[in-house]
Amino acid sequence: MNALEVMQISPIVPVIALDNAQDALPLAEALLEGGIAIMEITLRTQAGLKSIETIAKNMPQMNVGAGTVINASGFQKAVDYGSQFIFSPGISEELMLISRDLEIALIPGVATASEVMFAQNNNFEHCKLFPATVAGGTAALKAFSGPFASMKFCPTGGVNLNNVNDFLSLENVLCVGGSWIVPKQAIADKDFKKITRLCKEALLT
Repeated sequence: MNALEVMQISPIVPVIALDNAQDALPLAEALLEGGIAIMEITLRTQAGLKSIETIAKNMPQMNVGAGTVINASGFQKAVDYGSQFIFSPGISEELMLISRDLEIALIPGVATASEVMFAQNNNFEHCKLFPATVAGGTAALKAFSGPFASMKFCPTGGVNLNNVNDFLSLENVLCVGGSWIVPKQAIADKDFKKITRLCKEALLT
């Protein structure tokens, strides 16, 4: 699966931080029921890798990858646990090299024109704009569309129900990353029906 295929799975990529790997499968089921077949599970918590492994082994219909991957060792570990793709908050030669070596899609984070140029000059045409609203939001993406006409983005960071359509209406945006459809409190409360409802609501807007 290449980066384009990853970014075409769903217009909304849930960005998930799990404190308990036991929540991974019911959360995956809730997302699928809500119409979303992709999960970016961040490596910000101890349960991240185990959650990825659980979904990769037990739910083949869910596309699962790792987020908050910041170096080659984290990339390798995420892949060893079953990640099908990698999202990073930033971009580095180290990450691009291991992505090529392992033939696993990397969607690197960019925030400036220089970083977009760095990605493009290394044949990475699909990037995450992060943190999206801090980095200029839709205005930045519109500005990037001129000099970087071939680049496609997944804005993440500050995306919510109120601005999701503003981002998705742009030609250079294939999908957005967001955590509002997977609230930590709903996961803690095992209120997976709420997450299904939030997914459906977001996809209808």
